Amino acid sequence: MSEGNHAPMRLLMLIATPWLAGKAVAMFDEGRVPVQYRLDGHGTASREVLDMLGLDSGDKSILLSILPKPFADDMLDKLRRTLRLGSPGSGVACTIPLTGGNSRVVQMLDAINEERGRAPQRRNAAVEENAYQLVIAVVNQGYSGEVMAAARPAGATGGTVLHSRRVGAEETLAFWGISVQAEKEIVTILCRQEEKTAVMRAVAEACGMRSEAQGIVLAVPVEAVAGLE
Repeated sequence: MSEGNHAPMRLLMLIATPWLAGKAVAMFDEGRVPVQYRLDGHGTASREVLDMLGLDSGDKSILLSILPKPFADDMLDKLRRTLRLGSPGSGVACTIPLTGGNSRVVQMLDAINEERGRAPQRRNAAVEENAYQLVIAVVNQGYSGEVMAAARPAGATGGTVLHSRRVGAEETLAFWGISVQAEKEIVTILCRQEEKTAVMRAVAEACGMRSEAQGIVLAVPVEAVAGLE
């Protein structure tokens, strides 16, 4: 880790259709964004909603990139305008504050910041009160529907499902008396700050560790959002 003044870092996350995600990748490449990751997932909209929007499937792509805050703000605005985020069948994007990074990443982000004539700031500068939160529920495979069924009445408008597999020592789980299914589903839900507690409570009550879903529910502060306005 490096010391001194550095551009504050943000994780820029875009959840969109694969076609729009491809356009976003081209935008990132044009902007010479050095760190990009792409994941596959699917939305939680019903078949009836997909038909109403004229969409063939609920497939989603999740793009993750690490940027200096001023560049992340600019890119978020560009994604909003170019991809028309918020319109039916498009997607959402958000920026999440990061509090640290290895020195090579910090150097790359500082170089991007300087290239665009931005003044360096302290990386650990205080983040303003967030209007949105990213609720993350990790449940056993096959229970993402139950998560959304609990979350929607509490204020959630939609979510994205990622498939994953638990890794870790069986001995540790046994020590805590936990029997966990290996195949997991990760449900991400963007919601307003005032809805976060109700959404988390509803999901925890329906799909918590004592249920067959054996869910863990977390929340991450989101700094800026495009597509939910």
